[in-house]
Amino acid sequence: MLPRFDYSRPESLSEALELLEKHGDEARLLAGGTDLLVSMRDRVVKPRLLIDLKGIKELGLLSYSEKTGLTIGAAVTLSDLLASEVVRKRYSVLCEAVHTIADDQLRNRATLIGNICNASPAADSAPALLVLDAVVRVVRKGRERTIELKDFFRGVKKTALERGELVSAVQIPSPPTGTRGRYLKAMRVWSEDLAIVGVAALVGTKSSERDGRDVRLACASVAPTPIRLHEAEAVFRGRAPTKQLIGEAVSIAIRKVSPISDVRGGIDYRLNLIEVLTRRALSELLGEN
Repeated sequence: MLPRFDYSRPESLSEALELLEKHGDEARLLAGGTDLLVSMRDRVVKPRLLIDLKGIKELGLLSYSEKTGLTIGAAVTLSDLLASEVVRKRYSVLCEAVHTIADDQLRNRATLIGNICNASPAADSAPALLVLDAVVRVVRKGRERTIELKDFFRGVKKTALERGELVSAVQIPSPPTGTRGRYLKAMRVWSEDLAIVGVAALVGTKSSERDGRDVRLACASVAPTPIRLHEAEAVFRGRAPTKQLIGEAVSIAIRKVSPISDVRGGIDYRLNLIEVLTRRALSELLGEN
């Protein structure tokens, strides 16, 4: 049974921000609620007020342009993303990651921004968003700012959000034509299970022999926050991809993570999965199978 709470469904962003400013830590924002309601049931959080964002039209917008890229509002569901043709074609790594989250019923309710604001180290959307250079748009009463996603996560269940702030949208730039991505996830059972390890890889087309390929890597469930592996990416700059380079990148990735042992897997098992999944993703995208 849930604890007692008041409920408000504002029709404008300004109204929601007023409520958030007034009630502070006693309020919680409700979009999908798939994480929040579980935490309330377990008495992890006991908000006195739930502010439902689903009635705010601007937060339900999913739009794309070549100039600004993809904009995902706070109330856009995971199912909305999977149904979007532009997401499937231009942001396939995100589509793959979202498809691994829960099942159809939960994806019809859960939101992408709820997934990142929950700030789980195992958030499946986070590695894909990190390799896509996503930016978070944050608003509060009288102020708006942007935060690069790599700076948004501050620890387990901790974000850079301050009192009175909410994430209104995630902005993702347009990837260059020909960019390809993969999200590989190891889990105990298919659907409704957290990642033991998740690896996102994104590879751009070769701009020149001197510049080589633009390779990006990020992981979930291997550190207190989802992480981008910049040092492993740097291996490919100015060099033609080979099995040896992939091996170097994998070795760096293993050294840069700090997994824990829990009910889903031990440290050694996770380190092995990082090696296997990173090598597999890079080999598929770089053609070095």
